Amino acid sequence: MRVLFASTRGSGHFHPLVPLIDACTARGDDVLVVAPPALEALLASRKQSYRIGRDPDPEELAETMARVLAAAPDDGVSLMVEEVFGRLCTAAMLPAMEEACRDWRPDLVLHEAFEFASVVAAERHGIPHARVAISAAGFTGSTDRLLTPVLDPYGPGLVRRLVESPYLTRLPASLDPSPYATTHRYHEELRPQALPDWWGGATEPLVHVTLGTEAGALPAATGLYRAVLDAVSGLPVRVLLTTGHHIDPAALGPLPPHVHAEPWVPQADVLRSASLVVCHGGSGTVYGALAAGVPVVCVPLFADQPANARLVTGSGAGESVTPTGDPEDEASVLGPDDVRNIREAAERALEQPSYRARARALADEVRTTPTAAELLATIEP
Repeated sequence: MRVLFASTRGSGHFHPLVPLIDACTARGDDVLVVAPPALEALLASRKQSYRIGRDPDPEELAETMARVLAAAPDDGVSLMVEEVFGRLCTAAMLPAMEEACRDWRPDLVLHEAFEFASVVAAERHGIPHARVAISAAGFTGSTDRLLTPVLDPYGPGLVRRLVESPYLTRLPASLDPSPYATTHRYHEELRPQALPDWWGGATEPLVHVTLGTEAGALPAATGLYRAVLDAVSGLPVRVLLTTGHHIDPAALGPLPPHVHAEPWVPQADVLRSASLVVCHGGSGTVYGALAAGVPVVCVPLFADQPANARLVTGSGAGESVTPTGDPEDEASVLGPDDVRNIREAAERALEQPSYRARARALADEVRTTPTAAELLATIEP
């Protein structure tokens, strides 16, 4: 079978496709990935064939992103989905998706949830398509209404057929009820490795601090990392901070002996040993932690992160501290009380057994779902 995978830019959009890409490759399918230029280096490091499409006009994209960042959180989400993903990215990537569907003739298109050019191309060429979740289903479903004005001009009823297509998610049903009639849940099989002993034989609980891969590009990122470290480094724990590739860990200045910083460490390796994750509430981080049975403290910043934080707190598997400062001002990204609130939330999550018990229950639920390979066998056209 020939399977085309489609993603917008950003590792948080691409990585949910990886278990399915690997499962297709392992069973001998022909795989083609089509993505924008920002993912070219990542795709070149993998063994699957790929094609690179176009980016939107830089000036128009920059102007739109400035509006997104200046807007209130809900308005920023709406602008991002409708204008960036729906209008600009779809128009830019459509020629490459059309060419792949016309010339390569895939049997199935699997696209991350906010990549729409492949849906347009698949519909035009009569190719079945399925949507791969990168966020909670409730969050994604709340944005679908925004797509009709920008996508239906490509074909009447296109958004309806997008919503009716199979929806594939790694989040468990008790955490993330789905509004989509055809929802398939699955999990990825991981083989985590032991971490290096960066703490000289210390055995205190390990706290993983991360803001994911995209938040590090924000002007406030360095100040935010320092503030979160201030919150947790005074606890009787070991800390592993991963900064992403936008920030050099050395820029954070001297760190205490029990705090170690790296640009990136495989998430599964960290979660194998972690007792707590303190993060921005990104879907990949939250899903990974809960699938490993690790409680979470969320410090949500933008996009779907507040929605993910609400899922975490509602499930009983963690807590959330919403920043009260200015996200554009490095000196005040966290308000005066935020550091204390993060520290207290981390203490409760480490000390009260109920958080870990609930996280482990969610992990057990995840393990009852099919593997990515088993799921693919059920959605073959």
